[in-house]
Amino acid sequence: MSADLWTEAELVGTLGRPTASLASAVTGVSIDTRTLEAGDLFFAISGDTHDGHDHVERALAAGAAAAVVVRARANELQSHGPVFGVDDTLCAMERLGQAARARSSARIAAVTGSVGKTSAKEMLRLALAKSGPTHASAASYNNHWGVPLTLSRLSAGAAFAVFEIGMNHAGEIEPLAGLVRPHVALITSIAPVHIQYLGSLEAIADAKAEIFTGLEPGGVAVLNHDAPLFARLERSALVRGASVRRFGVDEDCDAELVDVEPRAEGSFVRARLYGRKIDFTLGAPGRHMAENAMGVLLVVESLGGSVEKAAAALADFEPAKGRGERFVLGGPSGPFTLIDESYNANPVSMRAALALLGATEPGPGGRRIAVIGDMLELGAEGADLHAALAPELTVRHVDLLFGAGPLTRALFDAASPTIRGAWGEPRRISRANSSAVCAPATW
Repeated sequence: MSADLWTEAELVGTLGRPTASLASAVTGVSIDTRTLEAGDLFFAISGDTHDGHDHVERALAAGAAAAVVVRARANELQSHGPVFGVDDTLCAMERLGQAARARSSARIAAVTGSVGKTSAKEMLRLALAKSGPTHASAASYNNHWGVPLTLSRLSAGAAFAVFEIGMNHAGEIEPLAGLVRPHVALITSIAPVHIQYLGSLEAIADAKAEIFTGLEPGGVAVLNHDAPLFARLERSALVRGASVRRFGVDEDCDAELVDVEPRAEGSFVRARLYGRKIDFTLGAPGRHMAENAMGVLLVVESLGGSVEKAAAALADFEPAKGRGERFVLGGPSGPFTLIDESYNANPVSMRAALALLGATEPGPGGRRIAVIGDMLELGAEGADLHAALAPELTVRHVDLLFGAGPLTRALFDAASPTIRGAWGEPRRISRANSSAVCAPATW
């Protein structure tokens, strides 16, 4: 960042006095020396495996304007540069985030959901930027440290801000929503993600509905009418005093998805917003992406942005890493297209990935090949949920299946024998994942 984000006087009001005066105003906030830029305020966060205090010297040497450390280590670390001594560095970052929210006049959206929240957040970043300076979460910074970090980076001059909020357990979204205090809350969908911890779809919906607790008075809830438990989410929003706006395929929805026409590297979307026709190009393929775009346009309209400019901006949207990226790779018999859908799969996103594969036309003599790994955190029904995907392979014209992982074995065994390629135990599974490949027949 180049513009001033925080003055020393503002920081003193929130963090107390530093051990030495800052040489310049703070232009950014960081918790990672690998991405730190000169002028950043470095928070030494203590995690499960790393302690940021071990990197304070490196941060200040790299040009950090100051560091925020626990008071017990302030004397030790002040020789490297200005430090703010606090009782708890994560709590201090939350306070700075609260200060940023208090001074901001931005119109704010918060996004959650079992699937699609990062893609929706990135669409909103593009769409709102056409109506004014827009701040948004980096990557998937949606947890107990990512949300405060994103808030602390919110400049006073932002016209709009977009925050992604995630969870693994009940009770995690409510405090984050209280920090963000959005004017509009978008829930993309409900799916059996983290059902191992929450026990049921109803519990997942209730956990996602915690986002409504942070809505500003007169706030708006934007909901997927076609998602499971829509009525439950709607009731939760209405109880909190929010007005509800719906997106989906029903003609009674505020944003109606009329048709999605596959195009090279994207889709042409026909839609109606409050009954008026709005057609646009979306720079990412897949009906699930178009569905999220409907919610995005409702959020833009609810925040007072230009829907027309927002729709036009979505032509420049590109899938994030692991969420539908396409790569053309060289093979022994010619190039093949890899569609990377490897980020945190679940039954809903897996079906969307297979639908995307099915909508992709192979070249002459080519085949559709699915390479699938285990979907995790599905609880006791994990194997059954994998096996239930077998009919989808037929519907989406998958020619060959490769699987890896004990849960995917159930899918492999349930699939038609004519498409079984190979299955094996992976050496290491670090997270739920899937990927889909469209390849030539000789690959």
